Amino acid sequence: MKLGVVGKDVSRSESPVMHKFIAERLGYEIEYDKISVSEDRFADEIDDLLKSYDGLNFTIPYKLSVIPYLNNVSGDAKAFGAVNTVKTADLSGHNTDGLGFMLMLYDAGAEIEGKKYLVIGAGGAGRSVAKKLADAGAEVYVYDKNADRAYAVAQEFGVLHLKEITPSNYYCIINASGIGMHKTEGTSPVGEDVIALCEVAVDLIYVPKKSEFLNIAERAGKKIINGEAMLFYQAYYAECIFAGITPDSVVAGKLFKEYSK
Repeated sequence: MKLGVVGKDVSRSESPVMHKFIAERLGYEIEYDKISVSEDRFADEIDDLLKSYDGLNFTIPYKLSVIPYLNNVSGDAKAFGAVNTVKTADLSGHNTDGLGFMLMLYDAGAEIEGKKYLVIGAGGAGRSVAKKLADAGAEVYVYDKNADRAYAVAQEFGVLHLKEITPSNYYCIINASGIGMHKTEGTSPVGEDVIALCEVAVDLIYVPKKSEFLNIAERAGKKIINGEAMLFYQAYYAECIFAGITPDSVVAGKLFKEYSK
């Protein structure tokens, strides 16, 4: 199969290595390309990309932008209003972010039900995370610098939105904003005063492996989780979709441990 990941800048993406590793362990071979597309070129290039590949993954900022080009959107993708996996044979849109995120949390031993979570960022990943946490019984607060976007997520998924972030006793703070990578590397979406009151800090960023947000949290003695496991698990679920294989979380966990070595 010919596959690839599409984003504004995927030059440092680990997706090709992960997807090839997973496909090989599942018993088939793939090609997997990095496809960086500027926002002003996306509309011009998307049709050709969908015709040229057997399957595509979508990342920042195209998880919502790709939806108008698809025939159907199902499952979590429909619930989240965001797509990260497209099977081009039928132009079907899927979302494996939420599944990958939840498996990452469970594997790390994080508690969810009844716990207070702050999700920073209400884009594609933030939407997925907020809904999955709410469905699992967490008390979820969402913040985005675009207040309307945070409000929309709160209304849609029955969570709470914040107009500003102030120190509070969150069990876990999740950075789903992208702040801390690429041009914002070395910066954190919140300061030490906010981080000091949480128990767990999760950054969906995986490059760098330890963002400034996680550095601050680690210095404050917090449990830290970076996004590599989520990336791996959402890639596993995506490969199952591409290949028509029934996913197995136990298999996924074993593969990640092998990959991590």
